[in-house]
This record gives sequence, structure tokens and C-alpha cells, in this order.
Amino acid sequence: MLLNVVDLTFRAADQSATARFGGILADALKPGDVVSLNGPLGAGKTRLVQVVAAALGCRRQMVNSPTFVLIQEYDGRLPLYHVDAYRLKDSDEFLEIGGEELLESDGVCLIEWADRIADVLPRDLLRIEITPTGETEREFKITAAGPRSRTIVEALKAEHH
Repeated sequence: MLLNVVDLTFRAADQSATARFGGILADALKPGDVVSLNGPLGAGKTRLVQVVAAALGCRRQMVNSPTFVLIQEYDGRLPLYHVDAYRLKDSDEFLEIGGEELLESDGVCLIEWADRIADVLPRDLLRIEITPTGETEREFKITAAGPRSRTIVEALKAEHH
């Protein structure tokens, strides 16, 4: 199986388009889903988490980058676990702070800088690579790595067209 084949590319011209994409993504998420968010600093990883959290009914003003806390939990339609792996030294540290429990929870995990801990993440995850293409424009390259994540991609495709 080729894991690096991009299944869908979504281009957002502005923050409202990013919010629309985040809403569609949130609607497709189910308990146990893991979303890997990658891209350079300032790409919009935290912004995407904010709009997904809002669509899940979490209090948006509370959602910020968990860089110093590493894991934030938000209550909404589904529990949302927001992880920032940027400052983790390795996958073992992620597991030591409760990462395995998060991945096996009944919530959804959105993990910024997930490539840093890829070796402990489930095989079936949704990978989103975010690339700034302008001041407010973003490109989201979405890759499914298994049957559940492929279902999410199909839901995104259905709403995107």
C-alpha cells in the first residue's frame, strides 16, 4: 500500500474557506479517529484545530496551541484531544505523558507535528499536510492511511465537490 499518495487537495483562499473545510472535517470525524497535522511554523495547524473544535461544539476561545502544555482536552460533540508534538523529544515521551490512552480513547485526536511521533501512531490515520500559498491562502493535502481514514476522505470529497 502506498501511504504517501495524496487522496484529496483542498485549497482555501481565506480563513472562511479554512473554517468551511474544518467544519466538513469535523462532521466526518468519529470516536477514535486520529488526524496528523503537519506543515511549517505558521502554516495554520492550530487554526484548523480551532475551526474543527468550534464545529464539534467546543468553546473556540479556549482553543490555542498546546505547545507548552503539550496536550489540551476539549469537550464537544466528541471529546477532542489537541496534541502538539513539536517539543516532544521522541515518541517515548509522548507515550509517557499519556499518548497511548489518548489514541485509544473515545474522542478524536488532532496532533500537530505528528510526523515527529509517527512510529507510535495508528496505521489508520488521516494525514493533513498544510502549506501556506499566500498571506491567507492555504493548501491542505489529505492522505488516508487505512479504511477508516479513507471513509473520512470520501466524506470530504462528497462535500468538497
